[in-house]
Amino acid sequence: MAVIELELNREEEKMVTFLSDYYDRDDSELIKYSLKELYEDIVDRKVIANFEEREKSGKITFIDSDKIFS
Repeated sequence: MAVIELELNREEEKMVTFLSDYYDRDDSELIKYSLKELYEDIVDRKVIANFEEREKSGKITFIDSDKIFS
């Protein structure tokens, strides 16, 4: 497991403390959680961009809900 040293100014330290309390996580868990969330955002944006590209090219079709439930 890697160990990363982090230098925070007072304002950043206050933010970490506030968020740790708010999310009920210790500092390390909070940072790991934040990294996962940021990474998921990037993955989500890629999926959305891919969908929008396929939609613009006419490769996306939608099925009416009546057809699904009949």
